[in-house]
Amino acid sequence: MNNLSMVLSGINDFLYTYLLIGLLPICGIFYSVKTKFAQLRFLPDSIKLISEKTSGTKISAFKAFIISIASRVGTGNIAGIAIAIVIGGPGSMVWMWIMAIIGAASGFAESVLAQMYKTLNEDGSSRGGPSYYIRKALGSRKLGILFSILLIIAFAYGFNALQTNIISTAFEYHIPNYASNIGAHVTIGVIFAALTASIIFGGVHRIGFISSIIVPIMAGIYLMIGAGVIITNIQKMPEILSLMFKNAFDFNAIFGGFAGSVVIVGIKRGLLSNEAGMGSAPNAAASADTSHPVKQGIVQTLSVFVDTIVCTTSAAIVLFSNVPLDGKYMGIPHVQQAVSSQLGVAGIYFITVSVLLFAFTSIIGNYCYAESNFLFIKNNKKLLNIFRITCIFTVMIAPVLSSSWVWDFAEVAMALMSTVNIVAILLLFKRVKICTDDYKRQKSLGIDPVFNAPKCGIFDTDVWK
Repeated sequence: MNNLSMVLSGINDFLYTYLLIGLLPICGIFYSVKTKFAQLRFLPDSIKLISEKTSGTKISAFKAFIISIASRVGTGNIAGIAIAIVIGGPGSMVWMWIMAIIGAASGFAESVLAQMYKTLNEDGSSRGGPSYYIRKALGSRKLGILFSILLIIAFAYGFNALQTNIISTAFEYHIPNYASNIGAHVTIGVIFAALTASIIFGGVHRIGFISSIIVPIMAGIYLMIGAGVIITNIQKMPEILSLMFKNAFDFNAIFGGFAGSVVIVGIKRGLLSNEAGMGSAPNAAASADTSHPVKQGIVQTLSVFVDTIVCTTSAAIVLFSNVPLDGKYMGIPHVQQAVSSQLGVAGIYFITVSVLLFAFTSIIGNYCYAESNFLFIKNNKKLLNIFRITCIFTVMIAPVLSSSWVWDFAEVAMALMSTVNIVAILLLFKRVKICTDDYKRQKSLGIDPVFNAPKCGIFDTDVWK
């Protein structure tokens, strides 16, 4: 296991240091310039768009938005931010902000493409994502299958194992000698596996229903706690902001130990958190019932910024506390101690509950993405049920695995799937541009945009004819 961990760590460092550090910003900047910053320009429309209604078995824009938020907002927004600040420094959060603004353009593009090339299910609902637009628009089912396999590895196994593994660290405060208590780890795994099984066998509509209740409530409470911490310590704001920006652009912080530099750590945690350009959120975007693909591009852009606000809240909690950034506490225990320094012991219990609920909604949101891609490879009910069992087993055993191994595994899988998706959306820029221009034209005429693919010169879609 140690040898495997070293190999994964080496691959991880190589992918982010020499590949994604260039590819992610290039894609985001390219789409930002070419669409005239659509991720910011169309943002005022987003609130109106998520309230659009639908009927029957179709997924509304709001539910698709919530499913994507459920996957984005998880333990990475809490534990991942604390780890990033300890390893990369306070400036890591600045690079997460930069990547959120730039990356949201990639998120816009991939969600537009997912809607454009979605396919209908027998019950009238829809599904899609990178695999579908790679197959239809690029004409390569094999590359689409490769992406689906990478997404399944990343989300069904990597990220869901990571969520449950992080959950286990939240109990270090509550259970004496927890680190060596294998029975407690196994019990937590079994409980979450049972809860996961009860949801994923209920289908995507149950996932959307559960997420639409838990996510807004917990995110709202968590943001209020963060706001309270900031207001209580408002006199420290200039000092904290100065520290963050100074560290973000410090030469040694950027180039010293490059794999662990403030930039690399910021990009890693930013991508893991907001998922912009990764190819995951398009699976939620494709499930929505809407009249124009650009509408889901706008809605999913909003989810990138909502996720970043949650990350900023975690950063504020850590940086405004009196807990040293010396590595004594890592991840969830660090955040627990940080909140405790502001709210007392009650803060530790609040973070524990928050982690449990955020992790649970992320697990089922991640599974939703994985199922859509499994069905792309093979639409077979018996095989799907076997796949579901392997996902549940992964959740069950994750708490007993090494945290460093799980983090590296998830990040390597994330890097590989992101690379395939970013190349695809760069190649499909013309289609995104045509669709975006059509939306702008109809909006300028004062009408509710409705997409007609053949009229726009696009003839390879399944739905928009």
